[in-house]
Amino acid sequence: MTRTGRHRGGTGFIGFKSHLRVTVVPGEAAYLLSQRGVTALRGHAAQVLAPLLDGTRDREAVLREAALALGPDAAGAALAALESAGLLRLRTASAPPASLAAEAYWDLAGLDGGLAAREVATALVRVVALPGTDPARLHTALRESGIRLAPDGAPAAFALVLCADYLDPALEGVGAALRAEGVPWLLARTAGADPWVGPVFRPDAGPCWSCLAPRLRGHRRSEALLQRHLGLEGPAGRPAGQLPAGAAAAAQLAALETAKWLAGIRHAGQSAVHVLDTLRLTTDAHPVAALPQCPACGDHELVARQVCAPFVPVSRPKANQDSGGHRALTPQQMLDRYGHLVDPVTGVIRDISRARGCPDFVESYLSGQNLAMGAASLAGLRAGLRALSGGKGVTATDARTSALCEAVERYSGTRHGDEPVVVDSYAALGPAAVHPRECQLYSERQLSERDAWNATGSWLSHVPEPFADDRPTEWTPVWSMTENTQRLLPTSLLYFGQEPAADGLCADSNGNAAGSSPEDALLQGFLELVERDAVALWWYNRLRQPAVDLDSADDPYVDRVRAGCRRAGREVWALDLTSDFGIPVVAALSRRVGSFPEEIVFGFGAHFDPRIALRRALTEMGQLLPAVAPGRDGANYAINDPEAVRWWQTATVANQPYLAPDPSAAPTLAHGCFPSHTDLRDDVTAVTELVRERGMDLLVLNQTRPDLQLPVVKVVVPGMRHFWPRFADGRLFDVPVALGRLSEPTPYADLNVVPVFV
Repeated sequence: MTRTGRHRGGTGFIGFKSHLRVTVVPGEAAYLLSQRGVTALRGHAAQVLAPLLDGTRDREAVLREAALALGPDAAGAALAALESAGLLRLRTASAPPASLAAEAYWDLAGLDGGLAAREVATALVRVVALPGTDPARLHTALRESGIRLAPDGAPAAFALVLCADYLDPALEGVGAALRAEGVPWLLARTAGADPWVGPVFRPDAGPCWSCLAPRLRGHRRSEALLQRHLGLEGPAGRPAGQLPAGAAAAAQLAALETAKWLAGIRHAGQSAVHVLDTLRLTTDAHPVAALPQCPACGDHELVARQVCAPFVPVSRPKANQDSGGHRALTPQQMLDRYGHLVDPVTGVIRDISRARGCPDFVESYLSGQNLAMGAASLAGLRAGLRALSGGKGVTATDARTSALCEAVERYSGTRHGDEPVVVDSYAALGPAAVHPRECQLYSERQLSERDAWNATGSWLSHVPEPFADDRPTEWTPVWSMTENTQRLLPTSLLYFGQEPAADGLCADSNGNAAGSSPEDALLQGFLELVERDAVALWWYNRLRQPAVDLDSADDPYVDRVRAGCRRAGREVWALDLTSDFGIPVVAALSRRVGSFPEEIVFGFGAHFDPRIALRRALTEMGQLLPAVAPGRDGANYAINDPEAVRWWQTATVANQPYLAPDPSAAPTLAHGCFPSHTDLRDDVTAVTELVRERGMDLLVLNQTRPDLQLPVVKVVVPGMRHFWPRFADGRLFDVPVALGRLSEPTPYADLNVVPVFV
């Protein structure tokens, strides 16, 4: 805590600070009593000086009288020692009794009590009461604290803004006007069972209200759906459950914070939202961070410059090659560095909690709404299998870190409005533009039969209208790692949006990744593309794949999962899905044995190390186990996603034989000959060459948000297949033949129409 305006010199009456009461016990010590405790000043000099420091004498008088008993030198040294200890203060005149308590309070804060009291008493404070608020209690509280209210139109040293909701859109204009005047202001909502007070917004430095508002909106996305349906410009009103005593306490707290600012107190807590829970009598502080890219107080072009810059990998030695991947930081280091992003009021993530119903051998954590879903209804938020962001891992720390990173990944991949765009048609842009059909990979037949596909109501199988090449749309730069140049992709394919884009395109999370470094994030995004591409080749062609020999993994985690599933009446197996990229890809599957339905669940994983690929597949599979836990039935699944429920109720290994290992292939630990490196940059170079060798382009978009600093990218390789139904010509038909898994491409009519529902 810092103080401004502290009195450090001058002349006047000298005495102990007002918060100290002095009692002398002759022959023992002079005792200083305060609310903070008791201090004993031992020695003859202290006992002589204490009665003289009652605030009725100037320095010369004190020294003159003390010298009679101590001598001039000893008296001066003793007085100087008390001053250096911060126990004394100067008064220009005897303080009136009514102000002694206030002076003692400011003395306790380390200020010059008299000077602080005068600052509070002389400053003018403006109260701004927004619609839906009653400032009467606040006016009373300010006056009781000796604070003068500024007349209408008069300049003010400080403003106190009272609102009914911290997302009242009027606050943007209020904040801008006060910033232009150079007036700091305190925001407060004194109504309700949990009043909010703070932060103080300063005109010369962030954060400002426009820094706070996006974080608050992020925790109220379902409410935003209601707001749109009702056609409201601001938040929907709600009853303020409160008692008069609680409202009065909140008003007094706001007045106290105002007085502290006027007195000169400065500390980090003034940049926080303080929530008073009047039911439990607790107070929590929620720090508000300044956004470097804030349109009101920061650099609004910061994100655009970052996106447009070349993506240049740098050396990143691998600090962690265990558990779930190769990283520049360990999972615990990631939590330590980015854990502050978790906060129920001002964080990007409300909280991270263990998923309900997890068996003891599964580490799965949830971290809030999955922004990649872009649900248009409240029902959609409840029903979707991926409605929530989450993380998994071998350990709880791994899973918590994974959950944090996925939530930040989805937040960073959401459109915020400061992304760079070029508005033009594909036809006019030339070779720099990548046609969306190269990424979406819908077949012409799917597009022509889109009404039939969409009649199923499945968002997994949704087919958009054909993209119009001659219609202007928004495009955003991405960086080609293979060509070392800038390309353009439709913005709506790159960023999640809460509203459907005008061009009919929609982003998904395929290739989105957060990481311990930009290089790590790029690799994780690329591995996801490899994984899902391999899954699509297997699933839609119904290929029979070799088994992964779980015994040969020699991994205690694998043994733990197998034993846990066995206790739950389930069996576990894994398939090697490795494709032409040579990077190990594994599918882990589990079914209930000895009863129907089999409730088959699965998970996928890809990594340069086949053992890590297997772990990733098993941890992802484990995320689905709570939904089909023992005791549940088709009417009582934890998830009511229609595709998932239909699958769990009807799919068996007998009617979906591609789920079982190929009996003609020898089991193996997932093959793949990807070279081992100790530096993430070398891995980036290697995967870039893999893509180049296959005649494709590795594109990367830096989605890292400057206020978060957790690296996030979106990786796109046009031509690689999502594991949702995308049936255009290309790898889906060609690679299985090239690998010898099929003698000829699967006819369109024979493709698996059941979508992968994760």
